[in-house]
Amino acid sequence: MKKDDFQMIDVRKEYEQDLLDAQIIWEQQEELRRQEYIRQQEQIQQEMLRQQEMDAMILQENARAFVHQMPSMHDVTAVSLNGNMNNTFAGNAIPEQPVIPQEILDAQVAHYATAMRGFDGRRVLLVNTVCGTGSVGRLVTGLYHTLEDHGYECLVAYGRGSAPSDIRAYRIGTDADMYIHGAMSRLNDRHGFYSRKATLDFIAMVKEYDPDIIHLHNIHGYYLNLEVLFEYLGKCRKKIIWTLHDCWSFTGHCSHFEYIGCTKWMTGCYKCEQLQEYPKSFGVDNSKANFEDKRRLFTGIDDLVIVTPSEWLKDKVRNSFLAEYPVVVVPTGIDLSAFYPYNETTADDNLIFRIKNELSLRNKTILLGVANPWRDRKGLVQFAALEKSLSDRYAIILVGLNEKQISQLPPNIVGLSRTDSIEELAALYSMADIYVNLTLEDTFPTTNLEALACGTPVITYKAGGSPESLDDTCGVVVERNSIQGVVAAIEKIMTSGGLSYTRQMCLRRAQLYSKEHRFLEYVQNVYEAF
Repeated sequence: MKKDDFQMIDVRKEYEQDLLDAQIIWEQQEELRRQEYIRQQEQIQQEMLRQQEMDAMILQENARAFVHQMPSMHDVTAVSLNGNMNNTFAGNAIPEQPVIPQEILDAQVAHYATAMRGFDGRRVLLVNTVCGTGSVGRLVTGLYHTLEDHGYECLVAYGRGSAPSDIRAYRIGTDADMYIHGAMSRLNDRHGFYSRKATLDFIAMVKEYDPDIIHLHNIHGYYLNLEVLFEYLGKCRKKIIWTLHDCWSFTGHCSHFEYIGCTKWMTGCYKCEQLQEYPKSFGVDNSKANFEDKRRLFTGIDDLVIVTPSEWLKDKVRNSFLAEYPVVVVPTGIDLSAFYPYNETTADDNLIFRIKNELSLRNKTILLGVANPWRDRKGLVQFAALEKSLSDRYAIILVGLNEKQISQLPPNIVGLSRTDSIEELAALYSMADIYVNLTLEDTFPTTNLEALACGTPVITYKAGGSPESLDDTCGVVVERNSIQGVVAAIEKIMTSGGLSYTRQMCLRRAQLYSKEHRFLEYVQNVYEAF
């Protein structure tokens, strides 16, 4: 062999040795990462065990207190067959309230409206994924009309669908932009870091419109580039309000984490366990990078105030990297002129009469559940278990299911697809004897409010901010996953004999959440207070 050949062999051996060394180093590092992950998981498990022990102590204390005294008026009565109650946040959103005469509420609204007249001509830019549809989209348009009615000039910027004809609106990007953003997010788990051109165009429009206040709502949904948006917000010297409707803003991936009990969001996300949940990824995990980028972008913004619809979400924000900002709780408002008790008549065009006949619900005690979309964490499996625990005198109706879910329902559960008709929804709420919300994670569900506004009492799990809209005259809170507790709560409401859970009691509670009152609370407690 030639000398060059030996040199080539030596180089190849050297290269192979380098590869071997690199492989060994990589394996060592991987082992260290695995050990660190195990250690962190053990810490999480220990923290969960400590929390369970604390919960058990609270349960015991609650049980002892229950023997010696009646529950306080601002706390929701929890029902249990096996000591499964703990109402930490129950009733917190609106504390104990006396009956408020309508003339007092009208006077408060008039006072807020008078205070707003000094702000005539101020421009407000409202930003959300959708405009006029869905609970948040309706909230945005409702706030738009309230502000416009009292002298503000408003513009809504949205990312998908269309806007109502009476709303001055700007569409951010196109359907193609949104689909590309969604596809790239699924491939790379970098939701919020695409749509750059669409966001640059949007910022150019914002500079031209020159609002006094920028009010963000949901900025996720495949339509905005966070880098571009927050680079502008950090320099614009505008008053910024950011209403959070979920937890996405301070996690590395997910919008909710209560269902799996994850606490990584408090210190730093990594190895996300919810990649298959919105915003879905096909396997790539960039939760660590997302978390760090969000923390860098979302902090240090001057004149920013955060609004949450529940005390529960406020508590989460206080434990996140957004803790530097002031947080104000403004519960969601609903339109009481749209959601109100429908009465049944024998007329052919009466919705309740028609629905009962079509679904064979005569002489049934009706339990209603509403969600969009339905998933296990929204309680779909829970309802299947509940159905097995009830007698034939009960009928369960679930609204918002897809065709596959409807085909898989047990025989005693009636499945209905999503309805965009508020009249149909209000009729279903009014027809129900009890609205049952078995969600295992939620921020502040408006379905509870809509049911109360239609005169229907509510049962909910102690999940997120769901209990906060209730008091012990109109609802019952049950510990999560306790079907026994739900059955006992149903029995409690149905045998109350008119002492609690009446239509009037539900309506009294619902009036505290009228959209006029809540929207004007935005002005008093947020727009004018900071």
